[in-house]
Amino acid sequence: MSRNNTIEPKSIDEYIAMQPEIFHGTLQEIRSIIRGIAPEATEMISYQVPAFKWHYMLVGFGVNKKYCSLYPMSTSINKKMAEDLKGHKVSGTTLHFDPAIPLPFDLIEKIVLTRKLENEEKARAKK
Repeated sequence: MSRNNTIEPKSIDEYIAMQPEIFHGTLQEIRSIIRGIAPEATEMISYQVPAFKWHYMLVGFGVNKKYCSLYPMSTSINKKMAEDLKGHKVSGTTLHFDPAIPLPFDLIEKIVLTRKLENEEKARAKK
């Protein structure tokens, strides 16, 4: 158990199952988009939220009281994709999606692909 006496998820499936049902479909869709772009990435729970690792942390996702969120785990995303992010709810580097509105698949795909390429470049540079 965590410090606040809540059960900590051990897998992405468990995380999704623990969330209010209104979020389940959107969370599964986000996961599916990420898996489609980065099938080689490892699924994990990091800081109590679903995350994917490809060389380094790739992206994560989760929920808050009102929204599903995508965590790009990169401060450069806002600069690189400023035009793409216009019209979307963003706080810091986190994108928030209303579960009642269809996901912006193209935007999520572009973020995941951008992060994947960033991580691959960083891994090559370290060799």
